[in-house]
Amino acid sequence: MKLPELFLNQMRELLGAEYEAFEKSLAFPGYRGLRVNTSKTDTEAFQAAAPFPLERIPWIPNGFYLEEEAKASLHPWYAAGLYYLQEPSAMTPASCLPVEEGDRVLDLCAAPGGKATELAARLKGSGLLAANDISNSRAKGLLKNLELSGAANILVTSETPERLASYFEGFFDKILVDAPCSGEGMFRKDSAMVRDWEEKGPAHYAPLQRSILEQAARLLRPGGLLLYSTCTFSPEENEGSVLHLLKARPDFRVLPLPASEGFSPGRPDLLGEASDTFYGEQLARCLRLYPHRIRGEGHFLALLKKEGETSAQKGTFPKPSLTGKLEEKAAAPWKAFASRLRTDLNPENLRLYDGKLYWLPDALLERNIRGLRFLRTGLYLGDLEKNRFVPSQAMAMALRKEDWADWVDLPAKDGRVIRYLKGETLDAGELMREEASSGWYLVCTDGFPLGWAKLVNESLRNKYYPGWRWQHASG
Repeated sequence: MKLPELFLNQMRELLGAEYEAFEKSLAFPGYRGLRVNTSKTDTEAFQAAAPFPLERIPWIPNGFYLEEEAKASLHPWYAAGLYYLQEPSAMTPASCLPVEEGDRVLDLCAAPGGKATELAARLKGSGLLAANDISNSRAKGLLKNLELSGAANILVTSETPERLASYFEGFFDKILVDAPCSGEGMFRKDSAMVRDWEEKGPAHYAPLQRSILEQAARLLRPGGLLLYSTCTFSPEENEGSVLHLLKARPDFRVLPLPASEGFSPGRPDLLGEASDTFYGEQLARCLRLYPHRIRGEGHFLALLKKEGETSAQKGTFPKPSLTGKLEEKAAAPWKAFASRLRTDLNPENLRLYDGKLYWLPDALLERNIRGLRFLRTGLYLGDLEKNRFVPSQAMAMALRKEDWADWVDLPAKDGRVIRYLKGETLDAGELMREEASSGWYLVCTDGFPLGWAKLVNESLRNKYYPGWRWQHASG
């Protein structure tokens, strides 16, 4: 791989005696990773039953190295949302943000969703995950990955950070900013990043990162935590952007991050900041990940705390005016469907908009988000069509098998699973109990939901979302 000589010279200066080891690491193609979705399955149980070899990533509790030949994206468990395929170092930012149940969390630059799905899993269905990407097309992919993971307590938006700050100033407990960057840490995996670096480089991205960080600071509540990360080595984009925030916002401090073998501290010396100054001490608490020191790509992380006392989060804002509660006539089809649910959905959290029914997290009931460009508010349950309710793919993914009265469960090795994922109708004769009644069935594999089917006579009519249907023939 031919890399710009300017970049290589900068890395020689940055790494000194370690440069030779770094240069050798660039010849390696990199590592594949798999992160278990702990909202659906236990990490140890998954490892024990995994259909392909796995090796633990030392610094990620639910992360594994995946062999190059493993076809993990073609296995039915992937369609069931049991795991996300992600480069090992890229798992680190979400793992280092200490999310707790009930938190209001924002992933500000979230697409394609690898970090957002982990944050959602750690919330365990509580609180709120807001996931944003300024690109509407990328935000659509983000939404799919969140729905595939079974996340329900979500708000997916496609806005500028400034617009979000005008709606949610001081609202979030935790914020992740995995910022756009020059991508130096990903050069060996993605040659397109090299071309982007030559056309733009750190001088283009550093001002953008600093603007994003300033808005993130507005969005964070007093006492809240902000995790800033990049996949570049550039001091200008890394320590330089953190230093900019510290100087612009004296109410922020850098906190130490968990150490792991091969992790390196921040480099304030690269900015000309003396290591014994206040800022030097702060920046040394950042983390740098190098491909010659760990089995992963290059990354940078900084965990910052906004000082001040935590303010009480009160519902002082008007409720969303774009949604309305169910009228009795419209509610009847939903109630008939919901009678087969084995889990509670508070009717106070249900909202109907243009014939589509949603369950909203409590945190969204407090906000007026009219005018905000969003793709999803809460869990999309399905459509009310005349006198019937049609459940959504998102709802199927958010349920457990035991949450629904009627289900069909097939082993992942059963060829009918792939046929279902391809959109084919299944013969119900061998699958159903004699007393089985017609209606909606949750189709599962090894106990994990894949989607809906409707039993009509002797056929399970396939209701798997057409946009998700598989094109390949085997798993």
